[in-house]
Amino acid sequence: MRPRRRRTALIASGAAAAVLGAVALAAHLPSSGGDGGDRRVAEAAAPATGTGTGRANGRSPSASASPSPSRSGRTGTPSAPAPQSPAHGGGGAAHGGGGTARGGGLAAERTGGVPIAVAVRPYVYSSPCSQHFLVDSEPEQVGPPAGEQDAPRWAAAYGAVSSGERRVALTVQGTGKETVVLEALHVRVVAKGAPLAWNDYSMGVGCGGDVDTSAFDIDLDSGSPTVTVKKGRRDFPYKVSESDPEVFYLTARTKAHDVRWDLTLDWSSGNRRGTVHIDDGGVPFRTSADVGRPGYDYPLGGGEWIRREEQPGTR
Repeated sequence: MRPRRRRTALIASGAAAAVLGAVALAAHLPSSGGDGGDRRVAEAAAPATGTGTGRANGRSPSASASPSPSRSGRTGTPSAPAPQSPAHGGGGAAHGGGGTARGGGLAAERTGGVPIAVAVRPYVYSSPCSQHFLVDSEPEQVGPPAGEQDAPRWAAAYGAVSSGERRVALTVQGTGKETVVLEALHVRVVAKGAPLAWNDYSMGVGCGGDVDTSAFDIDLDSGSPTVTVKKGRRDFPYKVSESDPEVFYLTARTKAHDVRWDLTLDWSSGNRRGTVHIDDGGVPFRTSADVGRPGYDYPLGGGEWIRREEQPGTR
């Protein structure tokens, strides 16, 4: 009789251990609900993902001078950019590579081994009142005028276009110890059409005469516009290095058209040569004639735009 009792006790203890083990296992299993442990397990098993910037053939993609040391402005934001207009094309280059500088701020674009950086200031005021914009809105819909620093944002907010003329500054600087020769600066007309039939808004009133900061002029009404050095100023070529930059001021004018345009800068360094494409934050610069358009000023201390009585020869 004793052996039978011992076997019964062993069987009972084994059953009890099995029950306890099953309870413990159930306590650690994930819930089968939609938001329970099953989903957490799946998430833990899923591979991690992320985003990044790709490079092709070891070269970074061309970008603007939201640019240069340009560098909306602009690109010269290198682009900006830019738009990006003929911008994303990143100026062609021979025997050395090219790049794109876009406006919209001070920034540098160093693409494909280009040994220079081009910074673009997309709007330069020779005086607080020199800049005019054409805007396709009535005065009640246009905010107070903007200073040079805020001009890119103001123009973007109202879709404004430089009126009559546009001044741009390019700061060109070497990116290494070697000297780089700036061979020539060229203008390209991307599109030309009838002047915009918009209102003209002045960024200042009663400021007196302008200070001539422009060293180069561009006649956008010409059949083949060129970058022309002003009398008494120095023409290309120039030399730059990392410690010796150059600043170029250009004024592009039109009295008869709405013109979209950009620039190319040819450089050389030793046996290397190339071209940097310069635009306005990824899109071409734009200037439209303002002849005959209604003009508005924002008097100092005032709170609204006032219709300007245009006098012959005032612009």
